[in-house]
Amino acid sequence: MPRPTAGSARPPAQTSKLAQTYRRFAQVDAPKISPLYERIALALSESPEALHAIETAPTRKQTPLLILAALHHLALTNQSPPLTTAYQAAATSAAAASVAVTSVAVTSAAAATSDEPATTAPPPAAASDKALASPTAAGPDKASPAAGSGEAAPTAVVAAGSDTTASRGVPEHMDLAVEAAVRAVVEMKDAVVAVVGQRKVRANVLGNHAVLYPAIAEVARRAGIGAVGLIDVGCAAGFNLNVDRAGINYDNAQSLGDPSSPVQAAASVVGERAVPTNALPEVVVRIGIDLEPIDTRDPDEAGWLRACVPPDQPDRMARLEGELELAASAPPFLMRGDKVELLPDAIAQVPADALPVVTTTWALSDLPLESRLRCMQRLDAAATNRPVAWVSVEGVGVAPAIPTFGDRPASGHSIIGLALFDHSTLHTEAVGRCWLRGQMLAWLADS
Repeated sequence: MPRPTAGSARPPAQTSKLAQTYRRFAQVDAPKISPLYERIALALSESPEALHAIETAPTRKQTPLLILAALHHLALTNQSPPLTTAYQAAATSAAAASVAVTSVAVTSAAAATSDEPATTAPPPAAASDKALASPTAAGPDKASPAAGSGEAAPTAVVAAGSDTTASRGVPEHMDLAVEAAVRAVVEMKDAVVAVVGQRKVRANVLGNHAVLYPAIAEVARRAGIGAVGLIDVGCAAGFNLNVDRAGINYDNAQSLGDPSSPVQAAASVVGERAVPTNALPEVVVRIGIDLEPIDTRDPDEAGWLRACVPPDQPDRMARLEGELELAASAPPFLMRGDKVELLPDAIAQVPADALPVVTTTWALSDLPLESRLRCMQRLDAAATNRPVAWVSVEGVGVAPAIPTFGDRPASGHSIIGLALFDHSTLHTEAVGRCWLRGQMLAWLADS
């Protein structure tokens, strides 16, 4: 495919706002998501024909992730056989690269001494383990650099096989996939526009098990109740509701949950404290609340979730398949509507002898403060005759009443919070920090 030569003038379309959007996505966002998408987005930004095709979609539907998901949908449904073949080759290549990375990690771990963990690199000097683990190490108003100043997350290698394992793939297979993707945008413009017109990007729907499991188990222990009813607010596909049925492996050799589960989540632990090993009590009911919940029993909905995973991310695709399997074996009860106003109805469905545990994982940041305070009021009112728990994983300062260790808002990490409403009493505590949507965490509470 012809590309502009060095020093040549760019065609007019390449200086357009849309071209800039795709070029920026390729340079800034895509490297964190998918090497293949990085290259496809850049190629699209340099193709006047492709940009013209994308511009025929409604403006709000021209976003890179949505167009890329639509292309993956065409490949998965074999509407474009050349794209299907090219994406399959890229996926196979990425899987082989992922296996090689895992083999290196296993070899390194076997060679490491017992007192030098192989899977966790030490945090940088400016953010030592002690500073990360202690909420007061840098003073009440001065969080540690990595935790509260907007700097990068602590340096650590996420366990092989986790969601952030980046398979770089083999360039020759990528070249074929990039060429097929650009050609599909141009030649199948109507099909691409039809897909994006009916869909929205469903990113980050995988369960946040590594963070939620120890937090739910801890709040249940504190409440002294042997059964819980899970209520996930902003549930999307409801995968968080299967937290008790997943297996979780931390890079400090700790593990929680079911080692035989089709879902095996991985996370890195930083700081001096280990993650609590309390077992999560029996889950007697699973309820999800969302304006647009995803019923994964619908093959069309499940297929679109697959399309939203880049084809060169086989580990993430395998994790999604496991999540879909768990959800199919124990479908949650999904409530469609306002995630604050439906809380009382959801809590009322939890049996009287079980603890309602409401979970929010980055579900409140899009709500104004008034709505977040109303959420607290709904939880408090529901606790008139029974205890109600809330486990929050939200950005710094987003969850009302949850302490923040003195960290500043928009610090690049999230606070793991526990709240226990019991009649007129409210107990709140921040028990940890997490980064990378829960794939790296520091547990800070005494357990």
